[in-house]
Amino acid sequence: MTSDRPEMRASDAERERVAEALRTAVAEGRLDMEEFGERLDAAYKARTHADLAPLVRDLPPAGTGLAVPASGGPAVTDEGWEARIGGTPSSRGAVAVMGGFQRQGRWTVPRVFTAFAFWGGGQIDLRQARFEGRDVTIRCIAVMGGMEVVVPPDLYVEVNGLGLMGGFDSKGADTGTPGSPRVRITGFAFWGGVSVTRKKRKGLTSPSGA
Repeated sequence: MTSDRPEMRASDAERERVAEALRTAVAEGRLDMEEFGERLDAAYKARTHADLAPLVRDLPPAGTGLAVPASGGPAVTDEGWEARIGGTPSSRGAVAVMGGFQRQGRWTVPRVFTAFAFWGGGQIDLRQARFEGRDVTIRCIAVMGGMEVVVPPDLYVEVNGLGLMGGFDSKGADTGTPGSPRVRITGFAFWGGVSVTRKKRKGLTSPSGA
């Protein structure tokens, strides 16, 4: 991570961006839990870009930008399922430890995505996502925390998670429409909950041809 003005004061959004990069790194096995905890604490205490930069300098470029994306992002077009299958995964997991995570917007879901929340929460939004392959598995593990998977009405979704002193909601399971990738949502919730919610895409009707 670089900055033309290392003395520039860091914003809350920049601190959260670095924190999210660290959560992705620990989910992918790049950081152990002890180092993750130390860096996360330093990220939230950072005052300048110079404080934030060393925390992600040795991590892949996907998590290295300090600049905050402009609101709105690129326009979303109405596209069929064929155009949304294939590509390099954006990340393979997410972790929330006494915090939160989000995967949303135009991201590419890997064939296996693992999400873990401990005393925290997360949201995995697939409404505008691409998919690495036609069969995708999302493993959700919630311990004293909560997780929501948001899917479009036309996506094929299977749910077979286990709730132990918690809940794993399977109401969002459905066969979707022809050509849809198949998403299996599995895992377990212990003193926590995992929900699967169907919502329409923002500003879109169903994809063409789906």
